[in-house]
Amino acid sequence: MREILGRRRRLLSRRNGGKPELLGAALTFATEWQWPVLPGVAPDPQGRARCACPDPECTVPGAHPFDPGLLAATTDARMVRWWWTNRPSAPVILATGGRAPCAVSLPALAASRALALLDRRGMRLGPVLASPTRWALLVKPYSLEQLGELLYAKDFVPGSLRFHGEGGYLALPPSETGQGAIRWERAPLPGSAAPWVPDVEAVVDAVVDALTRTGVSAPEM
Repeated sequence: MREILGRRRRLLSRRNGGKPELLGAALTFATEWQWPVLPGVAPDPQGRARCACPDPECTVPGAHPFDPGLLAATTDARMVRWWWTNRPSAPVILATGGRAPCAVSLPALAASRALALLDRRGMRLGPVLASPTRWALLVKPYSLEQLGELLYAKDFVPGSLRFHGEGGYLALPPSETGQGAIRWERAPLPGSAAPWVPDVEAVVDAVVDALTRTGVSAPEM
């Protein structure tokens, strides 16, 4: 029976133009790692760098929730299966904060150079998400108060850094968005447990120092 049901899901996914691995990834995030997820807005059907949502000026095409809203994010396997059976090409969106990791993101070129320097220093990092334009370093959940105190204590914080905390979201691999594919630049180690992620203080300190030392201006994108 399981084999028949699995074959039906694969056939349905092919007919609807979806990727069966999206459902598998969403189930892993939700049920094994306990990261609340929900479907994002599908990219423009013509493959243009725009979003299928009603906003013609959308800044994150296909990489955000729309219907249902962010508060609907769940770890329930039945809901996840229902969503991606009916929307097989929808990006997988993570609701950051709470039980899920948060993130610090920066432009791709600056991130690549910063990570190379941190590797040479031997700093341990958690998973890193990559889109064609920005990379996001996953960190432990933090509060707005904690982030505010951290930034206030710094003499300089690049304006290109973005913080994805409570009430935020990120597209997860192997999602396709209007700006390109989402992939793991640093993939989580295989296993059923949720991946280890560092504290936000350590990541912000290291990234700001790396950007300053390498002279990367990290323009906002």
